[in-house]
Amino acid sequence: MTEAPLYCANHPDRPTTLRCNRCNKPICSKCAVLTPVGYRCKECVRGQQAIFETAHVLDYGLAVVVAGIGVGLSIVILNYLRIWGLLAAPVAGGGIAEVIRWGVRGRRSRHLPLAAAVGGVVGVLPHVLLALGMLGPPRVGGPPTLGAAALSFIWPIAFGAIIISTLFYRLRGIRL
Repeated sequence: MTEAPLYCANHPDRPTTLRCNRCNKPICSKCAVLTPVGYRCKECVRGQQAIFETAHVLDYGLAVVVAGIGVGLSIVILNYLRIWGLLAAPVAGGGIAEVIRWGVRGRRSRHLPLAAAVGGVVGVLPHVLLALGMLGPPRVGGPPTLGAAALSFIWPIAFGAIIISTLFYRLRGIRL
């Protein structure tokens, strides 16, 4: 006895032999999402991802504040190390990520790493503005030369870029 042909639940004009391995709904190749455990429909994948969104609204603010303060203080310390600070910057970024993860009590969100990165950029800005002479007391002897100004704000930007990228990728974790 022959079985009746299956048609996609979302596209009734497309015949298929594929089914979602979670809800058993017939799906075509356009609707199928490959997961580590097989093909699933988009609705089942969205439902599964919603389980992992556990962060509260205050967690984003906490991530911004902790990242801003952490990156700002890290740059102050790394400025004394100069070239060796480039080796210590990823450690600082990983440490700040762990402090944020502890502060939000392990809750997760796909937007939490972005909030932390924004906070990190806010932490870098005072150092760059200070190096350019736009922040703080006026300098004795006039404004710095272009070469001196360029060198003085390259270090905070380099340290900030390394710290923020490490922080972002440590918080991002596994993408589904």
